[in-house]
Amino acid sequence: MIAELSHFALFVALIASCCQAILPLYGSLAARPPRAAWLMASADMFTVIAGVTVLFAFSGLVWSFISSDFSVALVTNHSHSAKPLIYKISGTWGNHEGSLLLWIVILVLFSMGLSLGRQQMHAVLKSRVLAVQGIVTTAFLAFSLFTSNPFTRLDPAPVDGRGLNPILQDIGLAMHPPMLYLGYVGLSMAFAFAVAALINGRVDKDWARVMRPWVSAAWCALTLGIALGSWWAYYELGWGGWWFWDPVENASLMPWLAATALLHSSLVVEKTGQLKSWTILLAILAFSLSLVGTFIVRSGLLTSVHSFASDPARGVFVLGILLVAIGIPLALFAWRGPQLVSPTQTQLISREAGLIANNFLLTAATLIVLIGTFYPLALEVATGARITVGPPYFDATFTPVMSVLVICMAIGPLLVWRSGIMPSARTTLTAACIGASLASLAALSLVNGLSAAAVAGLGLAGWLGISVIGDLLFRIKPFGPGARLQRLKLISGPVWGMWVAHFGMVIFLIGALGEGLFQTEVITRAKPGETIMLAGQEAKFTDVEARQGPNYQTETAVIDLFENGRQITTLYPEKRFYPAARQTTTEAAIRTRLSGDHYIVLGDGDAEKGYTLRLYHKPLVSFIWLGTIFMAFGGGIAILRRRPAIKTTVEPT
Repeated sequence: MIAELSHFALFVALIASCCQAILPLYGSLAARPPRAAWLMASADMFTVIAGVTVLFAFSGLVWSFISSDFSVALVTNHSHSAKPLIYKISGTWGNHEGSLLLWIVILVLFSMGLSLGRQQMHAVLKSRVLAVQGIVTTAFLAFSLFTSNPFTRLDPAPVDGRGLNPILQDIGLAMHPPMLYLGYVGLSMAFAFAVAALINGRVDKDWARVMRPWVSAAWCALTLGIALGSWWAYYELGWGGWWFWDPVENASLMPWLAATALLHSSLVVEKTGQLKSWTILLAILAFSLSLVGTFIVRSGLLTSVHSFASDPARGVFVLGILLVAIGIPLALFAWRGPQLVSPTQTQLISREAGLIANNFLLTAATLIVLIGTFYPLALEVATGARITVGPPYFDATFTPVMSVLVICMAIGPLLVWRSGIMPSARTTLTAACIGASLASLAALSLVNGLSAAAVAGLGLAGWLGISVIGDLLFRIKPFGPGARLQRLKLISGPVWGMWVAHFGMVIFLIGALGEGLFQTEVITRAKPGETIMLAGQEAKFTDVEARQGPNYQTETAVIDLFENGRQITTLYPEKRFYPAARQTTTEAAIRTRLSGDHYIVLGDGDAEKGYTLRLYHKPLVSFIWLGTIFMAFGGGIAILRRRPAIKTTVEPT
């Protein structure tokens, strides 16, 4: 009964979202007062109805997984009665149908956030934004109901389920999709604001001020979502890396790069009224790239460990949504775009010019990733040849562009709006140059055989880090006379957010460079009782034990780690066998410290011939994820600022 009620609730949500899409838009465009005001106000009511019914349906699906209702086909295919509760819940979105419903849940939550929130904005703009959100919600509800029904029944119901894919039975991946979807779907708000502005033909500072918090929230979630996925791949897949330029990894990186550019360009619109048409275009492209990621995962177009099973009907449906989401807004942009060009000229030495350079580099980086992801497919379609585009391509193209961006990140905050530089610029940049030189010299003196790229990378980390600290110290003046607390209060949230996010990039660079340049790797075949040397430490292979988990059996190695003759820890790498799914996974054993990780993977073998062991020492690798947390935290700080209230009125169309 719960499945049928939940399925019915999705149909109610579809009707409500259709009303949300049509009536407010009609009221804002064609209706006369007072009917126009009523129709526009109805957007709030239909948004709430759609949101409540979608949440009810999703709750019903979660309950079906928790209660192991194997009469629901989705539960049978992706759950098992012996699974721990947390993985029964995460199994709800560990598949195509459930993850799509989660996408819709987040979509309606964002819409309800705008509808019920205290953010004040013009009634016409609000109704049009909710109407565009209603259109997007309608499309995805139709996708769910007509090609991906999560509530299909089985009769007779099987005794037990097939179980969730073992590599998805992990707390990291339980959190990764919801966080990533918050970012993907959050960009729909920027898309809705952009389309609403194109309908109205009006983009101003108030529009940018109202839109920016939604872009910031989506960017923060997307940053954390990508970081969670990288962290999961690092410790769960047992390959020892944290980024592989996998097509689906790229699919999440592209909207992140576009959203980063959008975040900065919308600031220019808010402060000076420039870059209006470019900001609109970025908002459309950022969400379109999110849909591209959805298309990749669900169409089977590209092969990836992250992808769901391919289904032509689903792929065609998502492709249709993608074409409409790109085609109609771009047609509107071609019509309205020329009207949005600002007549004000940008000075070469100004904050605006710095942010334009930022946007150019981020757009170039996005294009590089887009080409690297889809070129192999285009080549195969055109010639039949199959190639793989991997790290060498991205190292040669993406890395130089991002290196120039890091240089600009130190200079941009020292520029002044409209024209000029801050008084502290010369001192700060001189200190940054000294910091970069010292970091490079220290690396050359401590490590033999470093490449020029490695030295440059360490220099960039020093350059950006010292520039952030120098800018902060100049504005706060902690050692100067006067009220320091008062100076702290005068610094706005966006400035604090910028410092924290940019310093997060410094921490990330330290982690990536430390792991990439100073990693030690040992691959060997050893028998219990043997000792392996790793980065000046001893790893004693003690034994291999058979153990029983909640829904799996393991082959667990016991490895004691010694330093200077003193045991510092014991690590337990595993190979797990899941009887329900008839699959085996590898579980790395990791000793995590800020200074670096010890990382051990158990391979195939037996006690007689020995076991294959892969041992790594990864200096500073935790700084990679610590840096992304700082970046997301900085974005969150930037949201928390005072905004002048905008009177809620019905403006002329």
